[in-house]
Amino acid sequence: MNRSPNNVTIDLSALKDNLIKIRELVGKKTKIMGIVKSDAYGHGLIPVARELEKNHIDSLAVDYLSEAIKLRNAGVNIPVVILLGIGTPQEAKKVAGYDLIPIIYDIESARILSEVGKRSGRAVKVYLKIDTGMGRLGIDFRETGLFVKQLKEMNGITIEGLFSHLSSADEQDTLFTNAQIENFKEAIYVSRRLGLKLTMNSLANSAGIMRYKKSHFDIVRPGIILYGGLPCPDFVNPPSLRHVMAFYSRVMQVRNVEHGTPISYGRAFFTDTSRKIAIISAGYANGLSRSLSNKGGLLIHGQKARIIGRVCMNLTIADVTGIKGVKKGDRVCFLGKEKGNAISSDDIARWADTISYEVLCSLGSRNDREYIN
Repeated sequence: MNRSPNNVTIDLSALKDNLIKIRELVGKKTKIMGIVKSDAYGHGLIPVARELEKNHIDSLAVDYLSEAIKLRNAGVNIPVVILLGIGTPQEAKKVAGYDLIPIIYDIESARILSEVGKRSGRAVKVYLKIDTGMGRLGIDFRETGLFVKQLKEMNGITIEGLFSHLSSADEQDTLFTNAQIENFKEAIYVSRRLGLKLTMNSLANSAGIMRYKKSHFDIVRPGIILYGGLPCPDFVNPPSLRHVMAFYSRVMQVRNVEHGTPISYGRAFFTDTSRKIAIISAGYANGLSRSLSNKGGLLIHGQKARIIGRVCMNLTIADVTGIKGVKKGDRVCFLGKEKGNAISSDDIARWADTISYEVLCSLGSRNDREYIN
């Protein structure tokens, strides 16, 4: 076998359509920062970034300096934000040299960037990360004033705006998210009272974009919804989005087995009658969660089939008893559309008790990718 029978397809026209939908949700006055960290959630950093830039997204965000440099070297010229910031003078020099925008969340990194900005004669743009309730990176919102006073004593940096992150905007209970929004407003008020202009404040993630208009502020940060997924499998009343990724495999063998036949490792499944099974050329090494064992699904000839037995490293077994004409070499759809039926990343996430982010990152990073438009 010269090449893998498994492949991921990335539909860039779907990415464009999802960006259009996000623009409709936020309105013309609100800017959009596309999240392309982790290889664009498994979709491919450079192709996705180029498509978003071509369709006039305002800026992009990655986790690491190395990702940001890849974007610059690939000719991406729009603003790029480094969500996890920097930690050394060497990194700060590269930030200035490549005209990047790091997040700061401690005084040490601010001082490093300040020194680089002063030496180069050009202030380094930064965002200040405020923790409004996520309990992760950031300055406690109640300490915003003290931190801003320290920053104002430094030359060589320009604070573009405040950043924060919503922890629970996908939940039905709105109390905590509304509290985070109010905490963010308070941090902005305190900072502006101390003399910061703050023209690019950002709080809304994908869930915030869809559910909390008042969380939009100056610039929103869509991640999973750019790729057609949802913040959680049971997100209520989502907008119409298109899945950007599809994942296909092939039937390796079709067998007829008797009643009581054990299937796959550990004999975790026994056939209850005579069945027809298909052995398929993808497993957990290809990004399929082992949690799909005995409860996931797939499409063959556009018809749904159930995964039976445990998912193996490179093989999965499906019950195809009710599907006519299944044969070796037939295409299998684990994610995507086939003849009117569909399996979404949120379907897979629900079966595997996870989230679509993990599904897309796993499948996209472990298989050959083909780009279509």
